[in-house]
Amino acid sequence: MKKVILSLILGATSALTFSQTSQDTTSANSQQQQNAAQKILSANNGNAVTIGGYGEVVYNQPEGDNGTLDVHRLVVLLGYRFSDKVQFVSEIEFEHVDEVFVEQAFVNYNVANNLNLRAGLMLVPMGIINEYHEPTTFNGVERPSMDHEIIPTTWREIGVGVTGRINSASLSYQAYIFNGFKSTNADGSGNIGGKSGLRGGRQKGIKSTINKPNFASKVEYYGVPGLRLGLSGYVGRTQADDEVDHIPGADVGLSMIGFDARYVKNKFTARGQIVYASLTDTEDYNELTGSELGSELGGWYAEAAYNILPIENEQRLFAFARYEQYDTHADTEGSLVRNDAYNRDDLTMGLSYHIANGVVFKGDYQIKNNAVSGSNAQNQFNLGVGVWF
Repeated sequence: MKKVILSLILGATSALTFSQTSQDTTSANSQQQQNAAQKILSANNGNAVTIGGYGEVVYNQPEGDNGTLDVHRLVVLLGYRFSDKVQFVSEIEFEHVDEVFVEQAFVNYNVANNLNLRAGLMLVPMGIINEYHEPTTFNGVERPSMDHEIIPTTWREIGVGVTGRINSASLSYQAYIFNGFKSTNADGSGNIGGKSGLRGGRQKGIKSTINKPNFASKVEYYGVPGLRLGLSGYVGRTQADDEVDHIPGADVGLSMIGFDARYVKNKFTARGQIVYASLTDTEDYNELTGSELGSELGGWYAEAAYNILPIENEQRLFAFARYEQYDTHADTEGSLVRNDAYNRDDLTMGLSYHIANGVVFKGDYQIKNNAVSGSNAQNQFNLGVGVWF
């Protein structure tokens, strides 16, 4: 039954796909919610070159262990406008001071009204945080755990696709062909499975291998003031190195579906999402690689926040709470036994103090748990500062 429902929803998303070119997800106007790439594309300052950036410095204090301080990321945004119809967007990320990644690098060609062609390294449109991960656009020092383990953020790959709007229906759409996760290396070792699910298979545009293209799409509705609804779909197979891609179990089938919602009214904001993924051929894959890849993974979260300060103030102080549940072993195939330690839930409560447009101080406390009886999962206190410009 799950597969039937999944097929129907994926079919709907393929028929309707799309994107937004809009401000910050805390904006009261749902049509003015932007991420970094959209800010570059919508810039109209008379200059060909657009420069921006975002970054965050965090402090994590698990119970019973030493705390850690980290320049978690510093990102440089560079855009160039070749003409009114052709633009280039890039995002260069420095993580933990000693790692450098290209997070986005694509050309956007405005073919016609409400139709853009994109090609290059792009974000896969799944959930909220994968596309909206600038530190001023979400509550909490750390991104939601289910976005880290299930989606997995930041998920980007090389591909080509179309985006646009249908304003008469208050819809935006995206549809792309991408390379997929890399599941198996030339030596037969596996990249995906266990606690982190698909995360280790992200190719990130680094000499990516491809033998089977994958399809991703998203439709969003913004017709109700303050409300934005999103429906995402992804379908395809993982990739394997040439030396092993002919071996049964070297790659697996993947279908993923996601629904997300964001709402803003006066001083109140709320958001939530649910993501479910079904994988095939996992029994063969686990036998080949020795991995613990589940045949189903998924999760959900719900969050509410309230601005404590007067609404007319430029500064905002949000008190928030978020509950999330996520499981990378929602189901398994063959002899693989579900690991209850991979069935987790987090309760995060804290404050986000926006001292200026583009600068936020954050603090929160996380109560972590899993399905193992008597689990001693570590709770954690976090502090952070984030900027976006």
